Amino acid sequence: MTGIILAGGKSSRMGFNKAFIDIDGKPIIHKTVGLFKELFDEIILVANDPVEYAELNILTVTDIFKGAGSLGGIYTGLSHAQSEYSFVAACDMPFLNKEVIARMGKISGSYHAIVPFVIGRYHPLHAIYSKKCLKPIAEMIQEKDLRITNLFKKVKTKKLEEKDWLSNESILSSLDNINTREDLHRAITSLPSRPQKT
Repeated sequence: MTGIILAGGKSSRMGFNKAFIDIDGKPIIHKTVGLFKELFDEIILVANDPVEYAELNILTVTDIFKGAGSLGGIYTGLSHAQSEYSFVAACDMPFLNKEVIARMGKISGSYHAIVPFVIGRYHPLHAIYSKKCLKPIAEMIQEKDLRITNLFKKVKTKKLEEKDWLSNESILSSLDNINTREDLHRAITSLPSRPQKT
C-alpha cells in the first residue's frame, strides 16, 4: 500500500501552511512522514509547491487537475502510486494513529474505498482508495463535482462506523485535524493527556 499526503499550501483560515505547525516539538508533516515510513513502502506528497517540501526527501508531485481541491489531490496521488491501494491523509492531522491505519489496511474484500464514518459524517482525508477510483474521480472533476463524499455513491465503499473500532478514542484522535487557531490551541493543550506514539 502507498501512503499519500495531501498538502495544499497556505491555509486561508490559518494564514500559513498548516503542514509545518509544530506539535510536540516537531512539524506535523515530519510526524506524518515518519509514521508513513513505518507503514508504507512508498510515500507520495501532493503539493502546490514541491520546493517547500524538498527537505523531506520523498516523492512530491503537483496536481494533474488544477483547482480541483482535495479530490484532485487524491486523483494525482493515485495516478502516481505504484500500489493498487493507497491510504490518503491530509497534512494537518497531528495525531494519526499507526494501529488505526494498519487495521484499516487489513480490511478484506473488493472495496474501492474504505472510509471512516464517525460522529455522523465521512472522513475522506483519512481513507483508503483503490486505483479503480481514478475513472469516476476524473468524471466528477470534469463535471465540476468536487465533493469527495459523492464518490462513495459511485464506487464500492466500506463505511467504517464507531462500532467497527476497538477503541473509539483511537479513531477520534487519528481523525483530528487543525483548521483554525482554536483547533491548534485545543491540540496543543490536549498533548499531556495523549499517549505517546512509539
